Amino acid sequence: MINRRTFSKAVGLGTGAAAVSLAGLGSEAFASNASRTAGTAQAPTVPALTPGTHTGFSKLKQVKAGLLDVGYAEAGPAHGPVVMLLHGWPYDIHSFVDVAPLLADQGYRVIVPYLRGHGSTTFLSRHTPRTAEQSAVALDIIALMDALKIDKALFAGFDWGSRTADIIAALWPERVTSLVSTSGYLITKVKAQLEPAAPAVEHNWWYQWYFASERGKKAMEDVDKRIDLCRYVWTLVSPNWNFSDETFARTAEAFKNPDYASIVLFNYRWRIGLVQGERRYDRYEKLLAAQPEIDVPTLTLDAALDPFTPPDQGAGYRRHFTGPYEHRTITNIGHNLPQEAPTTFAQAVVDVDHF
Repeated sequence: MINRRTFSKAVGLGTGAAAVSLAGLGSEAFASNASRTAGTAQAPTVPALTPGTHTGFSKLKQVKAGLLDVGYAEAGPAHGPVVMLLHGWPYDIHSFVDVAPLLADQGYRVIVPYLRGHGSTTFLSRHTPRTAEQSAVALDIIALMDALKIDKALFAGFDWGSRTADIIAALWPERVTSLVSTSGYLITKVKAQLEPAAPAVEHNWWYQWYFASERGKKAMEDVDKRIDLCRYVWTLVSPNWNFSDETFARTAEAFKNPDYASIVLFNYRWRIGLVQGERRYDRYEKLLAAQPEIDVPTLTLDAALDPFTPPDQGAGYRRHFTGPYEHRTITNIGHNLPQEAPTTFAQAVVDVDHF
């Protein structure tokens, strides 16, 4: 999930400014504290959609890209402007099952890949180390773009997906038209992670410390136990999302990937300095440790009921975004923002495309 340094002030929940309604969003609402540095063209309004309207994708594909055989969903016209939607943990491409058709109807070509270790995305070689440094995941997506002959895309994500999109925007801005980053600037600085945080913050990260133990490793390596754990995390980080058994089960299929435990355990252990990454990624991690700025047009989203969202209206990470920018806090929504509030998320994508 998100980088601990971005919520060092998160000792409680806060919704920030009063929510305002937005035409077309139905019951989803946000509070905006815009700080744009460029004008915004008029963006079309995304029609309101009831969350859970869609249960699957019509097109699921596979492509060899870099180290992986990547599974991904695709929607929309083949020659439309590309939107890359990136999921987090413990989720999968179904976080965007309602967002993708909304964007496809707006004329976008939507690509929703399974990240390494999830769903039908597999390693091409059994000899490739099952690591998951933040730069490795980002390079997976660059390789996917190259394989699909996509020069540039609008990136939107949450959790691991936000971090990955942030990294690509920072290191390869020529590949990014604009960015929607849930929870803001999530690029990890491992050295900063070695210092203790506020007690409430440490409490929120219980599963990270669990994964650092042999006990947690055994739980993740047992498919049934890992699925139970992931479902429990859903209930904690999205406290008012009344998801069905069927909704969770569709996503939980992605957790049965044979590399899932290795990838998740490595990612969380690497973040807190317990394991070393591969040398091939060292130069990228050195650049990321400097916390590079992001200058592509960006819209950041905070979910007010997400326990990892600090009550500061995005002030803690504002300085990292140097281009056209706006921040929105989404009320009554938890961590899995695109699945809980698909119209709001899709509208953010359309809006940032018009900055």
